[in-house]
Amino acid sequence: MILNRKFLKFEIDFDFVLIAVTTSLKDYRICYLINKYLNFDFVKVDDLEVDIYQGSEPVLFSLYRYSWETTETDFYFIGNKGSDGYLVPEIKSADYFLMIRNYIDDNELDTIVSSLNKIPEVVAAVKIDPKKIKSRENLLF
Repeated sequence: MILNRKFLKFEIDFDFVLIAVTTSLKDYRICYLINKYLNFDFVKVDDLEVDIYQGSEPVLFSLYRYSWETTETDFYFIGNKGSDGYLVPEIKSADYFLMIRNYIDDNELDTIVSSLNKIPEVVAAVKIDPKKIKSRENLLF
């Protein structure tokens, strides 16, 4: 008897853009400056809960949200340093991540990155490829 075996290969589609932001400011202060410089309206929402360590309590990360109604683009400002660990441990130098979900034009993205870098309190804002991050599953919510 011959058995046919089929393997299901599952690959997660990371349909978002990720910008790493390095600053010494608290989350509410940097969101205020982003709102001021980029004309955004980030609002604090419930903390992001991520199960980083098996069998223990979820780690909490600060989370802010803003949406462009016309293009249905969602922006999330997420703290990398949580209550008990890092959201993306391989990028410990990043204090926050700006996640952009749904469609955004390349020119708009470049404008956002350059505007973030113009904020005096921001040390660096760099676009990151989510597919190259080992702990990228932590960014799925």
